[in-house]
Amino acid sequence: MNKNLLLLSIAQGLFLTNNVTFIAINGLVGLNLAPVSWMATLPVMGYVVGGALSTGLVAKSQQRFGRKGSFLLGLLIALLSACIGAWAVMHSSFILLVVATVVAGYYSANGQLYRFAAAELCAPDYREKAVSLVMAGGLMGAIIGPNLAMHTKNWLELPFAGAYVALAIIALLSMALMSFIEFPPVVAKKSSDQTGRPLNQILRQPVFFVAALSAALGYGVMNLLMAATPLAMQVCGLSFEDTAWVLQWHVIGMFAPGFVTGHLIQRFGVLNIMGVGVLLNIACISIALSGVDIHQFLIALFLLGVGWNFLFTGSTTLSMQAYSPQEKDKAQAAINFCVFTTMAFTSFASGALVTTQGWTWLNWGSLLPVGITAAGLLILRIRLNKLQS
Repeated sequence: MNKNLLLLSIAQGLFLTNNVTFIAINGLVGLNLAPVSWMATLPVMGYVVGGALSTGLVAKSQQRFGRKGSFLLGLLIALLSACIGAWAVMHSSFILLVVATVVAGYYSANGQLYRFAAAELCAPDYREKAVSLVMAGGLMGAIIGPNLAMHTKNWLELPFAGAYVALAIIALLSMALMSFIEFPPVVAKKSSDQTGRPLNQILRQPVFFVAALSAALGYGVMNLLMAATPLAMQVCGLSFEDTAWVLQWHVIGMFAPGFVTGHLIQRFGVLNIMGVGVLLNIACISIALSGVDIHQFLIALFLLGVGWNFLFTGSTTLSMQAYSPQEKDKAQAAINFCVFTTMAFTSFASGALVTTQGWTWLNWGSLLPVGITAAGLLILRIRLNKLQS
């Protein structure tokens, strides 16, 4: 692995440290501060909505400032949002907490592009492995995130205020790290190929459509169940330490396969690996429906993480077949917008459903997007087989 790819993998790990810590604490802090319980995951939703609203701005900043400049700007905003979050907890302001997470969404939208940037740091025949290895950097988030939330919970007078301070420190570390990464220079575009094809033409390609669908729904199912897990485990009488442990193994499941997913895609084909991801999602839901003991939460969330890895890494690789370098900013922004829009809905739905209908009905409802993803992959396979025959 070259130096830049290694540093980007670490940056991915710090990005996921932020995300996992947010997932671990935002719903619980929201439950403490919200005027009514069903609003508990609004801070989680705010993070996702902020990401969705920022996709266009991030795409423009990538074009204007390049990879490094745009990524550093995102980290600066991460620092600001963490400080606002700490202030919100210290002053018991639910509205300000939601504002902090919406602002943090810009950093999330930026961080989603780390995986695409990985493909630019290596030779074309290595890009599947590069994307996979940078995704594997998220293992750092799996280890640090839950422990950070647990050990900084009581840093300050009010629970979890210290966690937001810790995230501000993580943002500063990430900025220092990012400054050492050397990205390829922005290629000057000719007037004839400045924008490439219109976005609607890119979206109409079956390969791109299915890649975006799988990325969005794969992320949506994962987010629906993951965001609800801390609340569901608290309702079931399990401790925050148990929750942190389950989330740690969930995120390990999300990113540990990254060391081999690229190899598996090259050997067995991207659609096959994405199909396995769908099967793992079904297995997760089946186990979650079987009971609410700690081991059932643990196994279900671990399988959910591995399934997400196969679907998301696969969809990223699949999408690269459908756009040119001149079209990358608009194409990647479109995928991220689909992901964030789906996550915004599932972030709100997870809190509303788990607090009103319960964990069981939440899992039954998850089967619908899993089925749609499976149908999309099957239709694309049939279509590609016809074209090849």
